[in-house]
Amino acid sequence: MPQTPGQPPGDTSGDPAPEQAAAHAPQRSHQMPPWLPKAFALAGGSVLAFLAGLWLLERLRELLLLLVISLFLAFAIEPAVNWLAARGWRRGLATAAMFVVVGLLIAGFLGGIGSLLAAQATNLIGGFPGYVRRFVGWVNATFGTHLSQQTVFQRLPTVTGALSRHLSGLAANVWGFGTTAVGVLFNTLGVLLFTFYLSAEGPRFRRTVCSLLPPHRQREVLRAWEIAVDKTGGYIYSRGLLALISGIAHYAAMAGLGVPYAAALALWVGVVSQFIPAVGTYLAGAVPVLIALTRSPSTALWILLFIIAYQQLENYLLQPRITARTLDMHPAVAFGLILAGAAVAGPIGVLLAIPLGASLQAFVGAYVRRYEVEEHPLTTPDAPPARWWRWLRRG
Repeated sequence: MPQTPGQPPGDTSGDPAPEQAAAHAPQRSHQMPPWLPKAFALAGGSVLAFLAGLWLLERLRELLLLLVISLFLAFAIEPAVNWLAARGWRRGLATAAMFVVVGLLIAGFLGGIGSLLAAQATNLIGGFPGYVRRFVGWVNATFGTHLSQQTVFQRLPTVTGALSRHLSGLAANVWGFGTTAVGVLFNTLGVLLFTFYLSAEGPRFRRTVCSLLPPHRQREVLRAWEIAVDKTGGYIYSRGLLALISGIAHYAAMAGLGVPYAAALALWVGVVSQFIPAVGTYLAGAVPVLIALTRSPSTALWILLFIIAYQQLENYLLQPRITARTLDMHPAVAFGLILAGAAVAGPIGVLLAIPLGASLQAFVGAYVRRYEVEEHPLTTPDAPPARWWRWLRRG
């Protein structure tokens, strides 16, 4: 306390009493801070909004998946639609023309495969015992085994009875199949409708989106959109070209070996091997081998060897050249994307994973800065291939 004039040092008689000092001291408040209820309300509202968003996302999951599929299909046909629009076509008419072309291709594929399956099912049912007898005889003669045809035929009734029971159970669930078919038809019509409007009204839709963004954000959105269209269109183009080459090569081989239904089987191999990732090659090759077995086991063996040889030729020569400018992606990355797509969205995710991954890879290459790599034994690449291999790939 400061000393009053005339007061001896150390004399505190002039100080106020403790009761007076306590009375004049500021009072401490024991009430809740005014911001705390607002913080609790904000936290509770955020949690409720998050849970509501998850609930809404779960309810709209099917619709969002349809929109993603429609966007992918719009990206796939947009290069062709833009090409027609640049030559005076209206975008709606150009989109309808692309729908007709794609529909005819799908109808031709399904019609060819359907006729093949119907004819082969009839042939297999009628001639199954003869096929088994010839196959067992060929195995015994070729490999020196002593398989018993009688044992095989004794087991056939058991297998046939089990198949009949399964088919009867499936036939009893006609109502379930009908409901599923109606749902698939409804979803297909929804995808076609969304795809048509996203393609036919593409410029107007992009103008609407860009009108909500500042100019520099508009350029980024349009650049991302262009990359997605290029990568998706490049994926369809490269797969289609590889399917055409594969179909022609397999038709020549199967027609030369006398395999029945060579044209339908070549169409099956070309489309399935290119447009179904990972397992498409095995599905595509299994059917021609099984059909060739109806002619002779040696023909089936030759078809299997040709499929294996062509697959190597495609992997090392054709695919790197065709996809170098359209969809350049490491096989391990593509396989990982396929697994991720299957885990997230099932079969649809498998089909969408690779073009989506290619678009993301292009975004990363466009926006992520890269640096020079330090020389180190762990970063030294493999030696360049031999001269004959380089010449073969250039050829």
